[in-house]
Amino acid sequence: MSSHVVIAPDKFKGSLTAPEVAARVAAGLRRVHPEVRLTTMPVADGGDGTVDAAVAAGFTRRRTVVSGPTGEPVTASYAVRDETAVVELAEASGLRLLPGGVPAPLTASSHGTGELIAAAVADGARQVVLGLGGSACTDGGAGMAAALGARLLDSQGRDLPPGGAALRDLDAVDTSALTDRMQGVTVVVASDVNSPLLGPDGAARVFAPQKGADPEQVEILVAGLARLDAIVRRDLGLVMAGYLGAGAAGGVGFGALAFLAARVEPGIAYLLDLLGFAAQLDGARLVVTGEGSLDAQSLRGKAPVGVARAARRAGVPVVAVSGRRALSDDQLRAAGFAGAYALTDLEPDPGRCMEDAGPLLERLAEEIARTVLEEPLSRREPTS
Repeated sequence: MSSHVVIAPDKFKGSLTAPEVAARVAAGLRRVHPEVRLTTMPVADGGDGTVDAAVAAGFTRRRTVVSGPTGEPVTASYAVRDETAVVELAEASGLRLLPGGVPAPLTASSHGTGELIAAAVADGARQVVLGLGGSACTDGGAGMAAALGARLLDSQGRDLPPGGAALRDLDAVDTSALTDRMQGVTVVVASDVNSPLLGPDGAARVFAPQKGADPEQVEILVAGLARLDAIVRRDLGLVMAGYLGAGAAGGVGFGALAFLAARVEPGIAYLLDLLGFAAQLDGARLVVTGEGSLDAQSLRGKAPVGVARAARRAGVPVVAVSGRRALSDDQLRAAGFAGAYALTDLEPDPGRCMEDAGPLLERLAEEIARTVLEEPLSRREPTS
């Protein structure tokens, strides 16, 4: 078996990181076909695991202490290669960092994300790739901007306290120090969220309930984001709230657009290009990708579908592994998959699948090795 297999999964949320998924798939394949050459390349779409994926692709991990979503110090990572840094919002301002898991929808801040960007720039980065996803905050990127030198002031000229609720008192924005600090630095937002900042599909109404906001708190956050938009329009002359992606990560997408002159790119497609995925496909026989739940959300630009699209352009067949599968054979074919294998095929109890994800995943990989690697994929139908 001369050609190689590329293993390019995202994480199984709550069970395995993307590098752990890749390692388990590799172990199962090798058990049946020890002679096969494997290339592991964990991937991410801008959310949790983006820095890990960059490190696996050859970037160097840097660690620093920053402010967590409620101000507590946390140790966060970013990744660097040459003059490019990959910064992941979830590393500093993510839901998983809330002390005790207690939501703070009105006061959680993106300040730590700005501190991570500042650390990367001080480290020599001239391009910052900002992955958005998994945020605890709905502050429109105000905390991020403040950490980089922006002043967000109330009517008495005082700096606003952190969080989205405080934005209702915003009276003026001064970005002169931020502009000086970020001179010569380009920022790219990698996100698969296309929501605008405001409106029924905006950051607060769609995502704040997932961060613990009740209906009254959602309205407070909507008012804060609307005020931020109004002051940015007046003081900076920028109309950004309607841009696709402005609503990502509680409006941090908006903050990146307005304060950092960022451009927004589809998360998985941009990151695959940045990490050099296409080069791994040259001469490949098969790609194995996957994520925890292969479902309708996957079709909206999540990592496995992005991998499948890239592999299909290169003429390499793709199979997916997942914790559960909720897509039909027709949907799988249309998305570019030659097969799909789920842990629930082996263990119907979802709880057991979460607990035993690693060993079960190795068993799935053994099945792929015995079937997919031993017959032409062009003859196969998607496998449930």
